[in-house]
Amino acid sequence: MPGKSELGKSSFSGNAPVLPEYGRYWVRLRTHTALRWVAIAGQTVALFLAASQFGVRIDLAACLAVVAAAAAVNFLFIFAFPGSARLSVGQTAAGLVFDTCQLALLLYLTGGLNNPFALLLIVPATIAAATLPSMVAAAVGAVTIVSVSVIAWTSTPLLLESGDMVVTPPLFSFGFWISIVIGIIFLGLYSRRVAAEVKSMSDALLATQIALAREQKLSDLGGVVAAAAHELGTPLATITLVSSELDGMVADQPELLEDVRLIRAQADRCRDILRSMGQSGKSDLLVKGAPVSEVIREAAEPHQGRGKAIRISVRGTAGGGDAQPEILRYPELVHGLRNLVQNAVDFAADTVWIDCSWTEGDLTIRISDNGPGYPANLIGRIGDPFLRGRRGDDAPARPGYDGMGLGLFISKTLLERTGATVRFTNGADPFLTEDERPEKSGAVVAVLWPRDRIERPGGQAFGDNPVLVN
Repeated sequence: MPGKSELGKSSFSGNAPVLPEYGRYWVRLRTHTALRWVAIAGQTVALFLAASQFGVRIDLAACLAVVAAAAAVNFLFIFAFPGSARLSVGQTAAGLVFDTCQLALLLYLTGGLNNPFALLLIVPATIAAATLPSMVAAAVGAVTIVSVSVIAWTSTPLLLESGDMVVTPPLFSFGFWISIVIGIIFLGLYSRRVAAEVKSMSDALLATQIALAREQKLSDLGGVVAAAAHELGTPLATITLVSSELDGMVADQPELLEDVRLIRAQADRCRDILRSMGQSGKSDLLVKGAPVSEVIREAAEPHQGRGKAIRISVRGTAGGGDAQPEILRYPELVHGLRNLVQNAVDFAADTVWIDCSWTEGDLTIRISDNGPGYPANLIGRIGDPFLRGRRGDDAPARPGYDGMGLGLFISKTLLERTGATVRFTNGADPFLTEDERPEKSGAVVAVLWPRDRIERPGGQAFGDNPVLVN
């Protein structure tokens, strides 16, 4: 089980084509240019208001030339690329570095850190942290910090019409510089972490949807097969009947007799094939509502022959009665349980236990093994996507197994969609000796449903005795 320094191997296939890593960071040109137009408009309005309404003496021509440079770059991007283009990592980084330097130069001409708009230098670095690879984002942040430092110690004084200079005390100037630098670092790291979590969750949810779609297709295919077997049964029976009658009519014509018997043999063969397919399809169709033991067996069946014993116990407790509940066979439920069973078999020493019990109001399925259990340092985070055990975990690793926690995430997500609550624990203290450890000492997954969420309406009573399968 994932304790195993690898967490949750998913049944989601890794054979699908994967885009190059840098493709994750492409930004739409339209978004980039739109934000720059907003900045250009704001800078222009601020310059004219400062000069005309607040009596600030600034070199308006030089400042407007800096703003015009930003507009020129925007036009260059617009004419060089189609409107639907996405910028590569390098192009996005170059644009953000330009925005940083352009704003720093404008602040240099308008008082440096004495200008209250100096805080806006944080923006390009924050955008870089949220959209670019770590090293590139760090480079943009470094450029921003250097720019802030330069204008902190050297800039054009900010003068009023009266000739008075707008300055702040050195202590406040130093504090403002420190706050901007800390803001760049903190907001950059925070944006980076949030963007990474959103991306990993998006990738994991995509894998979950693919896994569910595959399970749903398999379920639908069973129904199609059952329908085909039913519909084709009558014409095949007609062919068999007619060929039997023709057998007697052409008994004195050996060549025709051989063809007639071949037709009948092939019709019989088609009937046998459809019968076997139809049984499989009908059983899959019927377990849309099935006894809980049958659903558990279906989930565990692919892992029965993998060298580990799977023991299934199904029994009612605490007033739940002995009759098995008939539950809805959600594809999410079957696939989720199958992933959990696979995970248990992967890490069990030799045995996996699947215990199902129910009360009057709840149904619980508990999957446990006698493997090493979950890593103690990760027990609270199990079920998160892309979770890896630390190197140096005591749990043995299996060669070629690169777990990411994606299998457990998919299982947890799918089962929760059916109304379940999923809990991950260890069956025993990992520090116990081998002699002190109980039989079910490895990882334990408990899945609990309210019966009114999982039980088929009107469906109950599949025998009066508890089922115990070893």
